[in-house]
Amino acid sequence: MTEHPAAALACRIDARDVDLDLTIPAGRRVAIVGPNGTGKSTALALLAGHLRPDSGEVRLDGRIVSAARTHLPAHRRRVVTLEQRPGLFPHLTALENVAYGPRARGTRRRDALARARTELEAVGCADLASRRPHQLSGGQAQRVALSRALAVDPELVLLDEPLAALDVEVAPAIRRLLADRLTGRAVALVTHDPLDLWALADDVVVVLSGRVAQTGTVEQVLTRPTSDFAARLAGVSLVEGEVVDDDELRTPAGDAVTGVRSELSGGWRRGVRAIATVDPRSVAIRAVPAPAGAADPTSSVRNAWPARVVSVASASALTRVTAELRDGQRVHAEVTSRSAADLALTPGLGVMLVVKAAQVALYPRP
Repeated sequence: MTEHPAAALACRIDARDVDLDLTIPAGRRVAIVGPNGTGKSTALALLAGHLRPDSGEVRLDGRIVSAARTHLPAHRRRVVTLEQRPGLFPHLTALENVAYGPRARGTRRRDALARARTELEAVGCADLASRRPHQLSGGQAQRVALSRALAVDPELVLLDEPLAALDVEVAPAIRRLLADRLTGRAVALVTHDPLDLWALADDVVVVLSGRVAQTGTVEQVLTRPTSDFAARLAGVSLVEGEVVDDDELRTPAGDAVTGVRSELSGGWRRGVRAIATVDPRSVAIRAVPAPAGAADPTSSVRNAWPARVVSVASASALTRVTAELRDGQRVHAEVTSRSAADLALTPGLGVMLVVKAAQVALYPRP
């Protein structure tokens, strides 16, 4: 018997120019990422039942729950949402908050309270059962909210930036708790934090301008980003060009980019579009013209790209420099603040970016 995906979207919202086609497999945790306003929240609203598509359909466990002429309302779906704010009922205790869902679904009070105690114990909050929300810290309230969500045995859990409102000291513990409690469940997660991707997600869907631009496992997307957004999320720079040799592509401006082809580089051949990713920590910056006696960067093991500084941002011992290649593509570098000062890096300055070929990853554009 074929197992249905936990959820699937193949629908359009005309007013938002959002046209999404994505799947949440059963037992998989899928992160939906993208710039603000590109359709991430729309995807969650469609799955939750707060939004109805103009065309296409939304499915849960193989059943159509939303389409142009049918719509199962949110309260009748076994879908729960955890947001930045826990949203606990202020007049109920932690125990009563967690028991509310089972009670609303017809469970006897005694059984609902027993389930609530079990869920609170699972998140380390059994001793907080009698407290009201105003007596809980932010981290405690988010733990109780997670207990409340799981007490109804949801088919799908939606996480909308669940850690964004927490103190940085608290967030790691809640992240670990979410990873533990959500293992094996179907989850759709919206986040801007790469740590959430590695800790909480199995797969990633990149949404750009209301369309799915890339899908894959976390490792596939972050090691082989196909958009500037995904590259920034992965912490790397992305340079595009055309394959000219076994280990080289050439940018539209004619700059040669030499690197190491990925193991997943099938389809690499002359003339195809290709991508190079560059870790900012591997980029050195040289003055133009080079000082007398400086080593020649244009060797067979190094890339040397003429560029112009766009921005310089100091962060203690390191300075992050963004430079623009001759064709407008941007490359980031992290250099010591002393080097930045010695080079007198300022926006508009012409420089040479030097990167060892061994530190550039190459793969054909999907």
